[in-house]
Amino acid sequence: MFDLFLSAFATLFVVIDPPGCAPIYAGLTARFDRAARRTMAIRACVVAGAILVFFALFGQRLLGALHIELNAFRIAGGIMLFLIALDMVFEKRTQRREQRAEQVMADPAQDDVSIFPMAMPMLAGPGAIASVMLLQSNADGLSGTLVVLGALTLVMALTLAALLAAGPLMKAVGPRFEAVLTRLLGVLLAALAAQYVIDGLRGSF
Repeated sequence: MFDLFLSAFATLFVVIDPPGCAPIYAGLTARFDRAARRTMAIRACVVAGAILVFFALFGQRLLGALHIELNAFRIAGGIMLFLIALDMVFEKRTQRREQRAEQVMADPAQDDVSIFPMAMPMLAGPGAIASVMLLQSNADGLSGTLVVLGALTLVMALTLAALLAAGPLMKAVGPRFEAVLTRLLGVLLAALAAQYVIDGLRGSF
């Protein structure tokens, strides 16, 4: 169970990427007061967490209804996560997030960024949804499901802490540290993605 928890925590932490979301959130909410920033951070994490819990509990039933084999989803999910890892290593993911944030800030009617773009697609994006479904597929029974959900809860709690401390945190560590950490997490995610593909191919053939 500890191995499952460690794998789930590492995968979700890398895909959701709280250190990478913090500077984006700081930029999106710079014009709001402290109370509004706190409220939006909490709402974003709660909504994203609810979306991921839904796919963790009912994602496999959705695959069954669509007649998609679990091993096929492992292969597809692994490829998707590998592409995300490449973007992280070459900082393309950060650039796309920043561009999305600039578009939101340019819209004067955008008063609440908690649902879009924070909850979706930055926190509960396609990569996070695929990851939580893959992790749940490796869970054994109720205890395994609780372990995966526990890891998800811990990651969302760390994400909330990163968003709440986004402004001071970015001033303390600077953009260089965030860039180095994102690249390191990208390398780790690439290895995890390759393992998902290997498991899917082994199960299929």
